Amino acid sequence: MAARVPAETFSPGEFIRDELEARGWTQADLAQIMGRPLRLVNELIAGKKQITPDTARGLAMAFGDDDPLYWMNLDSAYRLANSQPADETVARRSKLYSRFPVRELMKRNWIEHSDNLDVVEHRVCRFYRIKNLEERPEFAHAAKATQGAVEYDERNELQWAWLYRAKELAEAAYSSPYSEANLKKSLAKLRALLIAPEELRQVPTILAEAGVRFVIVEFLPGAKIDGAAFWLNDTPVIALSIRFDRVNNFWFVLRHEIEHILNRDSQVTIDVELTERLQSKGELPPEEVRANAAAAEFLIQNRNWITSSFA
Repeated sequence: MAARVPAETFSPGEFIRDELEARGWTQADLAQIMGRPLRLVNELIAGKKQITPDTARGLAMAFGDDDPLYWMNLDSAYRLANSQPADETVARRSKLYSRFPVRELMKRNWIEHSDNLDVVEHRVCRFYRIKNLEERPEFAHAAKATQGAVEYDERNELQWAWLYRAKELAEAAYSSPYSEANLKKSLAKLRALLIAPEELRQVPTILAEAGVRFVIVEFLPGAKIDGAAFWLNDTPVIALSIRFDRVNNFWFVLRHEIEHILNRDSQVTIDVELTERLQSKGELPPEEVRANAAAAEFLIQNRNWITSSFA
């Protein structure tokens, strides 16, 4: 029997009834041929019973067409046509979750949890400082990320979330007016702490006195970002994730970001894709080379604690 495609979505029972009439069979005959209860055949013809793979195979063998998919497709098309249309919020929610790490934001209480989609969309827009979900979140920053962490012409969704959380925390922090001279002087104070990991708690105060706001934002798995430097108007901010539980990594990233502040690298948008793509080739833009060199020089005098950890 050739494969048949119904023009309308009739119940599969209608087609079973046609097959029975063509053969002069009763429902009881079909039940006996298939070795199935008569009640099952009654319910199939009435459209009350869904056709399972076993039933589809039985119908195909009974009617000699050896095409169980035909019967499965008939049943699927019928039930799909008679099902309720999907709520339009499904498409909205899919779009929202595709663009923003909503689950991670709510998990960490960066936005308050809600089952109301309108409320969630509003809170996401407020978190990213955007007017609507079509707007792209972005602000100038200089970030130290793992090589190869970004393959697009912008930060990935997790990195943007981390950066905006850093911005939110920095706005609530306090610091004196920024002074480049005082920040340069603070380097000596910070270097004095290198041999005493327990004195890391002094870092926020030292930086705040120089006019730099310092925040720590818990890392997001998959973001692969260690730190960032950016400005809130005339106030510089340094944010670290402490993704690696190593003191040397903390100091290297901190000094790296301080250099970005001193050179005001983060007041212009850096081509992140180019930066990280070049990193994989062993090349870096001038501002990254300069920041890495400053961080390395800062640590070189204290090699004896290079393998220390926070533990």
